[in-house]
This record gives sequence, structure tokens and C-alpha cells, in this order.
Amino acid sequence: MLKLRGLLICFLIVAMDVAAGILGIQAEVAQNKVKHLRLWIFECRDPSHEAFKLALGAAVLLSLAHVLINLLGGCMCVCSQEEFQRASPNRQLSMACLIFTWIILAVGLSTLVIGMISNNKARASCGFTHHHLLSIGGIVCFVHGLFAVAYYVSATAATDEEK
Repeated sequence: MLKLRGLLICFLIVAMDVAAGILGIQAEVAQNKVKHLRLWIFECRDPSHEAFKLALGAAVLLSLAHVLINLLGGCMCVCSQEEFQRASPNRQLSMACLIFTWIILAVGLSTLVIGMISNNKARASCGFTHHHLLSIGGIVCFVHGLFAVAYYVSATAATDEEK
């Protein structure tokens, strides 16, 4: 029963991250459909409300997946370098994956939010190009899913190992 629960949790996290990634890539496509004028690294374009909504959905799904995996994975706290080196390999792997998921979340969420802000309906934007930020954020969502599942599996194994 516990293995089925773990499998369902992993499937849910991957599904949320894949959906966020697809929404991010679709937001990029919607952004590219609006009219724009580009001159070297400067660009003037109209905002895309559709891209804004899709990027917002991707950011929300990525955040929810991250919160869910941190709540379900438990707290794998290692306070010092000495304690980290004495820890079991599963605990070390879970800590490394946890750190990577936080870094990936920061990169993915920031690229999605920057792309989302550039598509704010309130104004047309002129300035430096923010090309491919939404698709990069979408791709990072896929990577987040891989590390989130690795974190959950290793944290669960480390918890079972301690019992």
C-alpha cells in the first residue's frame, strides 16, 4: 500500500510539472503570435493576455508542485558539513536533490514571472528582448519534476532507513 501511495505521489508531481512545462511553452507560442518590431537587441511589442494567463498557470502549478513535494518529502535537515558526511547515502542524495529543486524553482519561477510581466495587459513594452524566457521556464519545469521525484524517493528511503 505504501508503494502505491509513493507511486501516486510521484505521478502527481510529475503530472503537475509536465503540465506547468506545457503551459510555459504554450505561453511562448502565444507571445510570439502578437505583433512586434525588433531592432537588434531592442524590441517593441504588444502584450499577449493569453501568454500572461498561460504563464501564470505555469507558475502556479510549478509552485504547487514544489510545495507539495516539500510537504510530502518530509524534513531532511542536515545542519553541518560534519553531519552531512556522516549521513547515509540516501540522506545525502535527498539533501542534494532538495537543494537542486530549490535552485530549479528559483530559475523556473523567475523566468516565468519575467515573461509573464512582459505580457502584462496594462502596457506595451519596448526595451531589451525577453525572448524564449517562457519556453525556458517551461523546460525548467520538466527538470524540476525529475529532481522532485528523486528527492521524494530518496527522502522516503532515508526515512525508512532510519526506522
